[in-house]
Amino acid sequence: MKKLFLFAIPLVALAALAWLLRTPDTGAAAMTAKYTSGASHFADNGAGLKVHYRDEGDPDGPAIVLLHGNSASLHTWAPLTERLGGKYRIITYSQPGHGLTGPQPRDDYSFAGMAEALDLVTEELGLDSFVLGGNSMGGWVAWRYALLHPEKVDALILLDAAGMPLREGEEEPPLNLAFKLQESAAGRWLLQQFTPRALVKKSLLQSVSVTEIVSEEMVDRYWELVRYPGNRRATSFRAMADREPEMADRVSDITAPTLIIWGAEDALIYPSAAQTFHERLPHSRVKIYEGVGHIPMEEAPDRTARDIDSFLNGVFASMEALQ
Repeated sequence: MKKLFLFAIPLVALAALAWLLRTPDTGAAAMTAKYTSGASHFADNGAGLKVHYRDEGDPDGPAIVLLHGNSASLHTWAPLTERLGGKYRIITYSQPGHGLTGPQPRDDYSFAGMAEALDLVTEELGLDSFVLGGNSMGGWVAWRYALLHPEKVDALILLDAAGMPLREGEEEPPLNLAFKLQESAAGRWLLQQFTPRALVKKSLLQSVSVTEIVSEEMVDRYWELVRYPGNRRATSFRAMADREPEMADRVSDITAPTLIIWGAEDALIYPSAAQTFHERLPHSRVKIYEGVGHIPMEEAPDRTARDIDSFLNGVFASMEALQ
């Protein structure tokens, strides 16, 4: 018994040390106060899903709904909102498991679970149709939604979007540190307990080519919001969600005019995926940005805004000509 007691002492000490060193969640009230603005609203479905969204820009302009990528939030679209808001109505929201939206109440991070938030926001705003854009995981939700609801999507904008298979001879791209940890059960558990700010900063720097955009304020925002209550647990569920890769074979059914924007230095999703999208989407055009990584709307906001505006000018001119 004495030996057992002596053996247990270091285990208890180790557990206590781990408890002391863990990274705690942030406070929901404090985060809401810090990361909402005068344009913030919450769409509530009454069943546990409460989506933080912003409705900005020209209220009489064409509506653009923008979906962020994995581990980001609606804040990633601020540079585009600033540049396009004088002409367009810009709706952004934090997807389930992200930002102030918090976890999906059924832990459903499949396309259906993610699209539920998109429907909730657009229905609350009374939008029958809109331009739909997305970056990375948000791009995957966007093109899947265009397949399911072609009548709602006037045009599609894909920025380094997920969902296309590798091309012949390609190997999986190297993942940044945070994504690597999400590949194993042990890594997912560790990320739920220990999320050092340095890890968040390193992962951001590995995701972009224009590294000067990674400010201390940006790192704080990612670090604090990923620790919003329930979001780290949601990240683990999202890492295991079925992305239905077979749906990539149906992307040619999308009829909406599509603008594909990609960073030539994207280390998370190869720029060759832009060519795959272009080959499969019947009404698409491609813009590749040299010297830009995975988030062109933040790394090259002026060019991204100009290309989107030029593209939409053509889309709406064609729609008017058909009326």
